[in-house]
Amino acid sequence: MASKRREGEHPSVTLFRQYLRIRTVQPEPDYGTNPRLSSLLLNSHTDVVPVFKEHWSHDPFEAFKDADGYIYGRGAQDMKCVGIQYLEAVRRLKVEGHHFPRTIHMTFVPDEEIGGHQGMELFVKRPEFQALRAGFALDEGLANPTDAFTVFYSERSPWWVQVTSTGKPGHGSRFIEDTAAEKLHKVVSSILAFREKERQRLQSDPQLKQGAVTSVNLTKLEGGVAYNVVPATMSASFDFRVAPDVDLKAFEEQLQGWCQAAGEGVTFEFAQKWTEPRMTSTDDSDPWWAAFSGVCKDMNLTLEPEIFPAATDSRYLRAVGVPALGFSPMNHTPVLLHDHDERLHEAMFLRGIDIYTRLLPALASVPTLPSES
Repeated sequence: MASKRREGEHPSVTLFRQYLRIRTVQPEPDYGTNPRLSSLLLNSHTDVVPVFKEHWSHDPFEAFKDADGYIYGRGAQDMKCVGIQYLEAVRRLKVEGHHFPRTIHMTFVPDEEIGGHQGMELFVKRPEFQALRAGFALDEGLANPTDAFTVFYSERSPWWVQVTSTGKPGHGSRFIEDTAAEKLHKVVSSILAFREKERQRLQSDPQLKQGAVTSVNLTKLEGGVAYNVVPATMSASFDFRVAPDVDLKAFEEQLQGWCQAAGEGVTFEFAQKWTEPRMTSTDDSDPWWAAFSGVCKDMNLTLEPEIFPAATDSRYLRAVGVPALGFSPMNHTPVLLHDHDERLHEAMFLRGIDIYTRLLPALASVPTLPSES
């Protein structure tokens, strides 16, 4: 079978042995030649989303490689590929004897797919993180089906909102006034009208990407106890992804306005509310961007800077003052994260190692910044 790495050895054993060969021996935390400088942080997450195995062509945890060179597996794009590319690039640079002014750190966090609340969100507040003295970070991006590579300099803020409506209950055969359902319907209509407005704005401007507008979807409806009982309480849950240039205070006031317009007894609460959107500079005068984009230019890689449409652990890094770019070096590749048959071609995976092998020396050699002198 094309998926077998080595005759007679389980793929997990092969990977384990490869991992053991990487010399991650402590205590040697400072690999940079100038420890006064801030470090380069390479972040990736180890967790993946669930699978529906019956919809996959191959076992999603076998890492099957077909005859054309495509490697199937949950995490092939999101983002186990990047984690191994980091390791392989650093290993290659160490084998070649390279040393750089800035230390390179790698972090592997456990829970990005469920919000990062027990991982990066807490880690950035810990003294262990402060000890890394991170000055710049790379994190996950997305594949790009065209010749270009997408790089993300910001992301939308996730707001998970539950709207609760209370009203008069009664028998299901009566025309009861002021019901919870009627008032909830008004709020749902207002929010979906806003959704359509943002969708039209995106479609009417070819220069806009999805991350530049605010999206919202109705994801849950709850309420009622029986077919013939008008419920006293009903609720609707929404997944908002708020664009980083939106005035968050004004947007929350808009939510409040929609609820108030629906009538008395309509309230909302947040299950998640991110309020610290940050943008990493993509100006040529920025030393980090200049180093990153300069390598890409030298390698004839076309970059498409965008706002990430969902949320990653980069938001926690940016919020504590660490500029971060989301970059997964996969072009000519369909976006298949979280999808059935998630896969990546082995040539693209290996090309990504080459790209990081060029990027890391440039970023780890960014000259002393004014804040570091």
